[in-house]
Amino acid sequence: MNLKGRHLLTLLDYSSEEIQYLLKLAKHLKEEKKKGISHKHFTDKNVVLLFQKDSTRTRCAFEVGAMDLGMGVTYIGPTGSQMGKKESVKDTARVLGRMYDGIEFRGYLQTDVELLAEFSGVPVWNGLTDLYHPTQILADFLTIEEKFGYLKGIHFTYFGDARNNMGNSLMIGCAKMGMHFKACAPKHLWPNEKLIETCQEVAKTTGATLTFTEDPEQGAKDADVLYTDVWVSMGEPKEVWASRIEELHRYQVNQKLMGLAKKQAIFMHCLPAFHGMDTEVGKDIASTFGQLYPNLVEGSLEVTNEVIESKQSVVFDEAENRMHTIKACMYASLGGPHV
Repeated sequence: MNLKGRHLLTLLDYSSEEIQYLLKLAKHLKEEKKKGISHKHFTDKNVVLLFQKDSTRTRCAFEVGAMDLGMGVTYIGPTGSQMGKKESVKDTARVLGRMYDGIEFRGYLQTDVELLAEFSGVPVWNGLTDLYHPTQILADFLTIEEKFGYLKGIHFTYFGDARNNMGNSLMIGCAKMGMHFKACAPKHLWPNEKLIETCQEVAKTTGATLTFTEDPEQGAKDADVLYTDVWVSMGEPKEVWASRIEELHRYQVNQKLMGLAKKQAIFMHCLPAFHGMDTEVGKDIASTFGQLYPNLVEGSLEVTNEVIESKQSVVFDEAENRMHTIKACMYASLGGPHV
């Protein structure tokens, strides 16, 4: 499997076999790291991390992964670049591509990461855009494989705003890997029809199924994986909270929903999660909306504290696996020794 020079902009661009190879490579690199075996194959390489949106997991995963591979790393935060302000994305791409061997981008627009890929001349990795979050899905699938031993045939339900980058990317990933994807959300928050049609065509070749429901109990029934995400994404205005909570409070993943899933079911979340009174947002939501929506009174939004702290929760395994799968993406696209 030769992925040298490939961008990672969306998993739509990768075959099932290529995705499986990246997961296999991530497992190999994870095992080597746990055993203390060095894999600094890229001491002559440098990568740049270009962030319009802050992130704990994405930044740390790319930085540690790149350093584990022996690379130099430059981080450019939201105020550290003139891209899109005094300099075009196209020009930024051509400058960075002359200095670096790879570019990670985490920002607002999928069109921006596509321009970076088109004009930089080096591999570009999508750390999150408005439409897709492919590195997260690789971490999620590595985690599922570790817990169940396989992906094909897994019954996977996503609760919440299914038209966002996570809903889109999880649907794509499940279709590619022969999994049974179910989006559980109000109908107007389902993925767009064109993307559904694209994924349905992929599913025909892998044995995957795609279904959609507005009923949380139907969504949870017999699921292997219950997955959710924050209801208001970074960058959206604070005023969105009221309408989004009204739309989604029924889709909170709680112990009742977990009880409807299979006995061995796991809970997943890409983090950060609002599940208690330990954050400013949690306290604010509890005081503002707790009387209207009793299930939010303790500051838990998309998931309850009881669920995320339970033995069924694998959210911190996912977080760690961001590093291993991101490392695999960089390793493969920069042409590391065959594994």
